[in-house]
Amino acid sequence: MDYVLSLLAPLAQGAQVTLTLFAITLALSVPLGLALALARISSWPWLSGLVNGYIWLMRGTPLMLQMLFIYFALPFVPVIGVRLPDFPAAVVAFALNYAAYFAEIFRAGIKSVDRGQYEASKALGMSYFQTMRRVVLPQMVSRVLPPVSNETITLIKDTSLIYVLALNDILRTARGIVQRDFTTTPFLVAALFYLVMTLILTWFFQNLEKRYAKHDD
Repeated sequence: MDYVLSLLAPLAQGAQVTLTLFAITLALSVPLGLALALARISSWPWLSGLVNGYIWLMRGTPLMLQMLFIYFALPFVPVIGVRLPDFPAAVVAFALNYAAYFAEIFRAGIKSVDRGQYEASKALGMSYFQTMRRVVLPQMVSRVLPPVSNETITLIKDTSLIYVLALNDILRTARGIVQRDFTTTPFLVAALFYLVMTLILTWFFQNLEKRYAKHDD
């Protein structure tokens, strides 16, 4: 028991890296995903096609590959040639990747709103942006909560991929202790950290869904 307790401090430090990446990714990818969704359904074919290509690229290639490309290959790309430190490189890769997934979720939510509401808003003299802000997006939020919840829980687990950039997240910290002490107990404790984090996220989104369900009633 004392050994398990001794693991909590170093793994908690690793959890700080994990949660920091998680929070920054959400803060960047959700608004970017919404902007991409609106661009995806725009009446401008060139913009819609460009965003569609971006989403296809980001969803069609592994997140780990994108992260390694940004960290190792981006400095050699003509014109760009930027070398990012390990953590910022991970943030950029995660934000761009998850924005593509959130974009498709938001697009589906927007499309699910009945077209008659667009016509009613137009008849009331609302502009396109007013219709989106006051009518469509509030309804979209309640409809996309389940898939957003799933994607968010996936994100907290995907943060373990930053292990390849030698960042001391929960997984890398646990592996270092395993190699030092020749026991798999740190992996079990690390698993508990992930389970607690996903449990909190599940509880949060379940309560959020109930709240919106009451409003819909």
